[in-house]
Amino acid sequence: MTVRELLSLEVGEGEVAFVVFNQYSGVALKTAGGIVVVDPTFVSPGEFQDVDAVLVTHEHFDHLDVDVVSSIQRRTGCTVVSDPESYRRLRGAVPENRLIRVEVGDEVDLDGVKVYVEESNHPPAVSPVTYVIECGGRVRVYHTSDSLPFRGMEEIARRLSPDVAFCTVGIAPGASLSTGVQVAELVRPRLAVPYHGRGFGRFCRLLSSRAPEIGCVATEVGRVYRYPG
Repeated sequence: MTVRELLSLEVGEGEVAFVVFNQYSGVALKTAGGIVVVDPTFVSPGEFQDVDAVLVTHEHFDHLDVDVVSSIQRRTGCTVVSDPESYRRLRGAVPENRLIRVEVGDEVDLDGVKVYVEESNHPPAVSPVTYVIECGGRVRVYHTSDSLPFRGMEEIARRLSPDVAFCTVGIAPGASLSTGVQVAELVRPRLAVPYHGRGFGRFCRLLSSRAPEIGCVATEVGRVYRYPG
């Protein structure tokens, strides 16, 4: 299954289909309200034939590829939402009227999708953010990018009650299976999805031993998943 095949799926109200398309935090989401792509890197822009919005969390090479974002935007006419440092790098590559600069606390309303801009605990980045993506007012997906766990995630969970949370488990400084599980324990989603690393099966087993009420799926790159599913 490829990103292109994901985009051709039928998705009902209250449902989200998603695919992780690289070994980092590249995720494509399809809902009844629209198609959102987060941190498109190490992927062919040709995979994205129909996109409503691209979200960029921070400027590191495994999260921001200016050429890929620009190509997707030209191909689809989508809106690009980015943190301040990524916005600075994208200016001139993406039309100004299709590029939105956001900071923690902002909310962006797109057709059928609402995006809440939240804090990120990823000190190596200049101005990192995370996103809670509300799909059609029914399903909320928390994309935590490279963030390590922090107490503010409990407040995010209290305010927004994410149904699905993507949890970093490696590669990023300080990230591990244990810190990924801590993210899930703070957010308390219905479904935790490990990404940005390896050992996803071990993550799910560790999470099950510590918080058995939280569901988990050990993702494979390029495979499509549904929630609920």
